[in-house]
Amino acid sequence: MSAGLMIIEAAGSMAIAAAPGAEHAGSGVEPPTGYFGRLLGVVIVALCVAMGATAFRLVKGPSLADRVVALDLLASFIVGAIGVFSMQTGRFEFVSVAIVMALILFVGTAAFALYLEKSGRRQ
Repeated sequence: MSAGLMIIEAAGSMAIAAAPGAEHAGSGVEPPTGYFGRLLGVVIVALCVAMGATAFRLVKGPSLADRVVALDLLASFIVGAIGVFSMQTGRFEFVSVAIVMALILFVGTAAFALYLEKSGRRQ
């Protein structure tokens, strides 16, 4: 058993819970402080502003292609925000979530491009 984790076994299933006082159990990395910590806060604010502008384009977009590109960009900003949040908290388990989300985004964008090509839309 790790110092920061407690394994709880009940009715044949196991669950891992953080032990009291172990905020960053298993990560081994402390959250950044000082200049880098403030810089990550500024990056989060910039991502939020960019997400707002992209959401405006998503609602206002004149064509379907504009809306899909805006949705893809918004999801990419969310992937970036997950990465920054992971750095801020020192918990890098979220990076795998961001990687999977980025792969799914790529497949979705490629599928939409194929759909536009097959349907013959050129707007």
